[in-house]
Amino acid sequence: MQEKHLYEYAVIRVLPRVEREEFLNVGIVLFCKRQKFLKVLFQLDEERLKCLCDDFDLEPVRNNLESFEKICAGAKNGGPIAQLDVASRFRWLTAVRSSSIQTSRPHPGLCEDIEVTLQRLFKELVL
Repeated sequence: MQEKHLYEYAVIRVLPRVEREEFLNVGIVLFCKRQKFLKVLFQLDEERLKCLCDDFDLEPVRNNLESFEKICAGAKNGGPIAQLDVASRFRWLTAVRSSSIQTSRPHPGLCEDIEVTLQRLFKELVL
């Protein structure tokens, strides 16, 4: 039997009009301290977002989600947050905010394969 790993994940949501509190799940960010794993997967469905707000500008959202990728990867061009340790980056990404991109509260779980779990959560909660 393989060793199980404790992980945390949050669902990334886009709120085209924050005041209406309507959102679309667009991604997953998953963190595993033991594996030093932090990764995000996202997909913007323009047609579905336009149903919530027909004049919503996707470009700034896409740029911000790409920043999530840079922060997760610890990229040098990801700004000062990307230079923090993995746990701090996850906490920053999942902090409560009132903007067009928000995350759910983090949820814990146990798994044998972090990457497989990320793909499964993405498929179940986003696609």
